[in-house]
Amino acid sequence: KTVFREIVSWVMTIVIAVALALFIRTFIFEPVRVDGSSMNYTLLDNEYMIVTKYDYWLGEPERFDVVICHYPGRDRTNFVKRLVGLPGDTVSMLNGTLYVNGESIDEPYITNHANYNMEAVTLGENEYFVVGDNRGNSHDSRSDDVGTITKDMIVGRVRNVIWPLSDTRSVE
Repeated sequence: KTVFREIVSWVMTIVIAVALALFIRTFIFEPVRVDGSSMNYTLLDNEYMIVTKYDYWLGEPERFDVVICHYPGRDRTNFVKRLVGLPGDTVSMLNGTLYVNGESIDEPYITNHANYNMEAVTLGENEYFVVGDNRGNSHDSRSDDVGTITKDMIVGRVRNVIWPLSDTRSVE
């Protein structure tokens, strides 16, 4: 009986630990690796970041949040982008400058202002516009095959870079 109880105790401990880890990863936060250069120099390829998932259950996405999202028709592939357009906004670009509701937006996080033009897009209810900080090398809402995303496509908000340790920082 003692060996059996010991085995049951270990199995229960492992089951509880796995269930707790899955709960935390699904509902609270998870580490995600950056894959690509579309967010240079805010986020770099192969960095690991912490993504909180509860933010948008308790509140609404805010302009300029760096988010993990999914694209239409791309299954569950994660993309990291900056949210620049909220429902009801009109978003456009002229000579690489972002305009939201007719006002030019200062984007100090962009180091490579690609000379990019985009016709004005007015977002409907529950539509969000996301772009990469490296505008010359980002597949995002500017592309016809991506377009706008909905709130349920936003997985969470990027909070911190945690790896490599020498580059640990907050993401604003």
